[in-house]
Order: sequence, then structure tokens, then C-alpha cells
Amino acid sequence: MTDKSFRTYTLPDRIIEEMDRALNNIFCKQLSSRLYPAATTSADTGTPVMNNEQKRLAAGLMRVNHAGEMAAQALYQGQSLTARDPKLADKLKYASIEEADHLNWCRNRLEELDERPSLLDPLWYAGSFAIGMAAGIAGDRWNLGFLAETEHQVVRHLDSHLDRLPKNDIRSHAIVAQMKIDEQGHAELAEGLGAAELPRPIKQFMKLTSKVMTSLAEKV
Repeated sequence: MTDKSFRTYTLPDRIIEEMDRALNNIFCKQLSSRLYPAATTSADTGTPVMNNEQKRLAAGLMRVNHAGEMAAQALYQGQSLTARDPKLADKLKYASIEEADHLNWCRNRLEELDERPSLLDPLWYAGSFAIGMAAGIAGDRWNLGFLAETEHQVVRHLDSHLDRLPKNDIRSHAIVAQMKIDEQGHAELAEGLGAAELPRPIKQFMKLTSKVMTSLAEKV
């Protein structure tokens, strides 16, 4: 007698599952597993009024952050699919839960600013998913190395946003500050698991592609 609760996932199953996850991430609002970082700011400090120029700047930066978190979701999914060590795949999936929080926080903030996410989100997702799969195929140490370098670059990127955001936009500041803490933790996790040091040309290429994405996402 067979156990009907047991299910073997075939390749078509996995493809359908990933397509469903992609569509859900791109078009649907996600649930957060943690408190919205901006939730406590109003009670403590009030909600400072921003002028139109400040709102446009804040919205552009938060749109970039949302696009980055969209890419991160796809990257982690691609990496976990091709990771050779099941324990590493589990850690990547756990990290993606925190990235899902970031994605939702950025989307919430964009709605508060009466703005929309980047129209190019499907492109960021597809490209990052492919890159994540390629990193996993290269081997677990290179997979971790790519993750660590990605997160280090994200931390520097978030630092620049903390400098650029209007000083009176305390809600966006709270969100970005917590994201920075989480991303630094992901980088340290990857290094602790034995991440390989990526060659300099690859790091430079990653910086270039990141610059293209951020430049486009801020406006489109």
C-alpha cells in the first residue's frame, strides 16, 4: 500500500512552482514575518511633512530598493535550486524569508509615497534567477562567494541611500537601516560557511550590472 501523502517532484512540477513564485513576488503583496520598521516611527517622532521634491527623491530610492529586493528573491531561489549541499539550500531559503520582508517593506513605503514599483521588475527577477542558478552550478563555495559579494555591495548601496534620503523621511530611514543590518548578516553567514573570494573582474562586472539596474529602476 502506498502512502498517498508522499509526492515526488518532477521537473515540470518545479518549473510550475518557480513560475508561481515569480508571479507572486512580482505582482502580489507579500506577508511580512517581522514588524514593519517604520511602524514605530510615527508614535515616537511624528511624521514630518516632505515637500514634492523630497517625496520624489525618497520614492525613487525606495523603488530602487524594491527592485533590488525583487532581484534578491530571484537570486536566492536560483541559488537554492542548484546548490549541491541540501543544508546550504535550506539556509538560502531561510535568508530569502528575510528578503521577502524587505520586499514587502519597500512596497509598503512606495504605497505610502503614492508611488509604484519599477516597471522592469519582471526583467530584474528573470535575470537574477538565471544568475543565481549559474552561481549554484559553479559549486557551493563559489555560490557562497557570489552571495557574500552581492550582500557586501548591497550594504554599500544602502549606506549611500541612508546618506541621500531626505533627513525628515524617518520612515524610509528606519526601513533601510534594518535592511542594512540583515544584509550584513547574510554576507557574514556566507563567509562563515566557506565562501570563496571572487576574482576581481567578476566583482567589477557585478558592480556594473548593479549600477545599470539602480539607474533604470530609480526612474522607470
